[in-house]
Amino acid sequence: MKAMTCQQLGGPCDFTHHGMTADEVIKAQDRHLKEMVEKGDATHEPAAKEMKARWKNPIKGMGWYKKAKNDFGNLPED
Repeated sequence: MKAMTCQQLGGPCDFTHHGMTADEVIKAQDRHLKEMVEKGDATHEPAAKEMKARWKNPIKGMGWYKKAKNDFGNLPED
């Protein structure tokens, strides 16, 4: 299991996501951003908008995705 923070994934806080794969952590970040925005946390709104917009430009989105997967792969196990 590995861990990445919201900030490492482009968000504003140090909330830690744990997962066996990069995809698990990325999905957890997506849920976290949505939950924080729903709770009224304005600091997470820009990151949530970026997450949604990332997939409107597939080339740019894949660049972010590959970087996140690479960063995850380089992390030590928990």
